[in-house]
Amino acid sequence: MRLINLARVLCLLTTAAAVAQTAAVPPPAAPPRDAAGAASPAAGGVGDSRAAAYYHYSLGHLYAEMAGAFGNRGEYFNKAAENFRLAMKDDPSATFIAEELSDLYIQSGRLRDAVTEAEDLLKQNPNDVNDRRILARIYSRLIGDPQQRVDETMLKKAIEQYQKITEMDPKDVDSWVMLGHMQKIAQNTPDAQKAFQAALTADPDNEDAMTGLAEVYADVGDTKAATDLLKKVVEKDPGTRSLTTLAGFYEQIKEYALAAETLRKAIEVTPETNLDLKRGLAEDLMFSEQFEAALKVYQELVDEDPKEVRWPLRVSQVYKQLHNFAKAEEAEAKARQMAPDDIEVAYNEVTLLEAEGKLPEAIKALNELLASTERAIYSPDERRNRARLLETLGTLYRTNEQYTEAAGAYKWLGDLDPEFGPRAEAQVVETWRTAKEYQKAEQAAAAAVKKYPDDPLVQSIQAQLLADLGHYDEAIAETKKMLGGKDDLSTWKALAQIYEKAKNFTETGKALDQAEKLSTSKDDRVEVEFLRGAMYERMKKYDTAEAEFRKVLELDPENSSALNYLGYMFADQNIHLDEAENLIRKALEEEPNNGAYLDSLGWVYFRMRKLPQAEEQLRRALQKLSRDATVHDHLGDVYFDEGRIRDAMLQWQNSVKEFQAGAPTDLDQEELAKVQKKLEGARVRLARENHPPRQ
Repeated sequence: MRLINLARVLCLLTTAAAVAQTAAVPPPAAPPRDAAGAASPAAGGVGDSRAAAYYHYSLGHLYAEMAGAFGNRGEYFNKAAENFRLAMKDDPSATFIAEELSDLYIQSGRLRDAVTEAEDLLKQNPNDVNDRRILARIYSRLIGDPQQRVDETMLKKAIEQYQKITEMDPKDVDSWVMLGHMQKIAQNTPDAQKAFQAALTADPDNEDAMTGLAEVYADVGDTKAATDLLKKVVEKDPGTRSLTTLAGFYEQIKEYALAAETLRKAIEVTPETNLDLKRGLAEDLMFSEQFEAALKVYQELVDEDPKEVRWPLRVSQVYKQLHNFAKAEEAEAKARQMAPDDIEVAYNEVTLLEAEGKLPEAIKALNELLASTERAIYSPDERRNRARLLETLGTLYRTNEQYTEAAGAYKWLGDLDPEFGPRAEAQVVETWRTAKEYQKAEQAAAAAVKKYPDDPLVQSIQAQLLADLGHYDEAIAETKKMLGGKDDLSTWKALAQIYEKAKNFTETGKALDQAEKLSTSKDDRVEVEFLRGAMYERMKKYDTAEAEFRKVLELDPENSSALNYLGYMFADQNIHLDEAENLIRKALEEEPNNGAYLDSLGWVYFRMRKLPQAEEQLRRALQKLSRDATVHDHLGDVYFDEGRIRDAMLQWQNSVKEFQAGAPTDLDQEELAKVQKKLEGARVRLARENHPPRQ
């Protein structure tokens, strides 16, 4: 290994000598310098100063390479730093030298020493812009990962230095760009925008500035301006970098189809096979529900990188989306064979069982996975993975109507780490809401609010519970408090749903209008249109509701919720039954084990007088939704028309019971009265059959 390093250094020495000869500066002799350390004017003026700068920059670069080759040994590091500083004195306008000296400090890990040195030098000469550049770059390095935790002190210091640099040198484009990035991290959006615009004033074609400004526009919801800027970058340089940046922006605004199209272009212009680009393309195809296309790319990745377990795992996940469970299991088995202890592979088995409707088996597999990965102490990544598993376990229990077990799983989530506490508490409240155990839900909500009074998720679930219980004014006040004077899409949607429960449809519409203004992606627009359709259906404006649901399906033809809602609405009105059947069947293709969709299909068959098919679907629905009043009512209707009076009465009795156990706001007195009337009629009919009148 030492022989290799020595050969590398000899090569570097040869390169440095060649560079020095090209600059017409003899390597052994440094240029004469004045008392301040700069190249002496007597040596020949500006040209010689630049030659001296080039000389010292070359030596500095050489020593920096040697320092890296020999583990940042002190003598090489010191000589590199010394020569870079001499080069900066000889040519202060060469900003790249300050960047290279900063990189030297970063490479060596001597960031704190660099900060101390630069701060001391600035005390002696506050107008030394290059020392400020070094200090700013190192401060920006010390802020940490913007995606996790940021050192606010270092961030503030970096911003201060870049502000002073750009005041001293308004044409320093790189510093304007860095100032924009720092302001963006600090969430000072107007200042970030000004910095990027200043960079573009100095250099209208600067790609980093255009990309940064596009990100700022995206943050404030101006997706058109952001897209136009990024497209301009791509037009100027249709290379891999610009195309992947544009694709990343499309991903950010959840326009995955456009992201996939852009990544295809990036792959076309990339000379060599790039597995990361293909992986990104496959993911975007999946997210845009182009499953067949995604499968093709993942199968290519399996062939090109056969030792990577992710690819058969993704193949399994795509087949799961296509409901080809045999192929999904085959790919899952291959992934498990390659990595038997991989947590993602084991988790995929759980989700595959869930998709197949095998909830008890999925719960068993997940409990086994949790047991096998249990530790006394967890790393941060292990803790996050375990939190995901516990939350999934709670959801599986809740879906399987095992509410006590679900609450227990969420409690384990909260015990795992205080970070997950608010989410765990909110999920416990949601579990008892789903179970119609409102006293337990109130107790859990009170405990959550006491423990986490300022957590948005806890506040939201508390507001929803208040609305369930008919305390509309309190629910609305709690939700408006969450807005805090700012517009927030999810809060406006939550507010719309509370107003709808209160049957205040005027305010529901206003809240949805606000939500629509804040909708920046197709998914956002789809959800708002769906909520508007549901509002009109509750108002019994069926034609308007139909128009809204059809808008949803224009935007997202596979939207199972809209397909089911529209189909059920037709069945309930006993109209367009053939279309209703097609709509609901299409919804079930997306979610074959959805109890509500099975109920809808059963109801359509009842309306068509296909009683055996109706009974089959409604019995399947009841296995998923045993406490749903509507499903019991529908099955009672089927049994009654089949002449099974006692069975019908049992279902209607259960329906009345579940109606009365539900949230006060969900209780439709008109529907309850209809069921009670049918139940009473059945009792009369049964009495007549058992005791016919005397002749």
